[in-house]
Amino acid sequence: MCHRPVQPLLEAALADQPLSASDGYALLAAPAQALPEICAAARRLRERCKGRTVTYSRKVFIPLTTLCRDSCGYCTFAKPPGGPAARTLNPDEVLAIARAGEKAGCKEALFSLGERPELRHELAREQLRSLGHATMLEYLRAMCVLVLCETTLIPHVNPGALTGHEISALRPVSPSMGMMLESVSERLTERGEPHYGCPDKTPDVRLKTLRAAGELCVPVTSGILVGIGEMRAERVDALLALRQLHADYAHIQEVIVQNFRAKPGTRMAGCREPDVDEMLRTLAVARLLLGGEMNLQVPPNLTPREYGRYLCAGINDWGGVSPVTPDHINPEAAWPKISELKAVSAREGYTLRERLSVYPRYLRKPERWMHAAFGQTLPTRVDASGLVREAETIT
Repeated sequence: MCHRPVQPLLEAALADQPLSASDGYALLAAPAQALPEICAAARRLRERCKGRTVTYSRKVFIPLTTLCRDSCGYCTFAKPPGGPAARTLNPDEVLAIARAGEKAGCKEALFSLGERPELRHELAREQLRSLGHATMLEYLRAMCVLVLCETTLIPHVNPGALTGHEISALRPVSPSMGMMLESVSERLTERGEPHYGCPDKTPDVRLKTLRAAGELCVPVTSGILVGIGEMRAERVDALLALRQLHADYAHIQEVIVQNFRAKPGTRMAGCREPDVDEMLRTLAVARLLLGGEMNLQVPPNLTPREYGRYLCAGINDWGGVSPVTPDHINPEAAWPKISELKAVSAREGYTLRERLSVYPRYLRKPERWMHAAFGQTLPTRVDASGLVREAETIT
């Protein structure tokens, strides 16, 4: 196979010249011996813009409901009606989790939930009626209000695909939001593929949500999944779609590159997981495509013994880490202790710092990026760099 030379592409990226789709394809397809050179360029670009600080958010994970109208081929979070695990937390349960997080020094209350379960499951409709709500998004908003009123935690919601009206309703109670783009491959929605029968996972629906969030000036965390059946070129296409959205609205506060984990009991239980080298390659190319200013994250718990290597590929964030609750999306993968995360980062030459769920650049312009209530309070909870004051960080 004939490969394009990578050196001119790396020089262009380091000169802040936007790389094209064909450039990204070439870098992802480069021979294995080129990987150290690609990673070195990504790390250099990251350090030029981000220095030698790597961040994380100390969070508590609130799985509001495990009912979902989608049935992704890799997911164990969503539970079918009929079993004891198919449930929606009541307000007392939500508040108990939030208070435990607050006691442990958490700043972020991450709400994760199945997408629009009431449109598919009678059980979800019954549970919502018993709680006094018509839709799960309405209930989510009420639980954000509860957490804001009763604790010092900051909600960060991951409710999936939303309309502009729904984003507007959540903006006063959640200063940032998250939704993985996952992929822009329509092929993955076909029969036999992981997103078949998942109306909320079509690329157009996901992109419309991200675009609406930009129009409404909501800082959003998004990202891609690696290893769910996508081709390498499709990863580049997804990363460039996020780059274009950010160019249009400046609201993509972070891009996650998350590796697929095969789980028993799912349609993809026997599928191969991406190895560390494949993740290093994808992360480095993501940094080169997205530029040095973008925040690039990889979850440390999904590569428990080798995640420190990812710092060599240009990442600058470990995402949310909880000292209290498990990763309900990947329950088999325990979070590293904050002290371990700090030590691993230090071994690679980086200083670990805690951040809020809203990144510093958005805290500096609260009048544009936040509802007034958050704009008045959140900037007072950080230091001049926009990060949590080190005296208030618990390790």
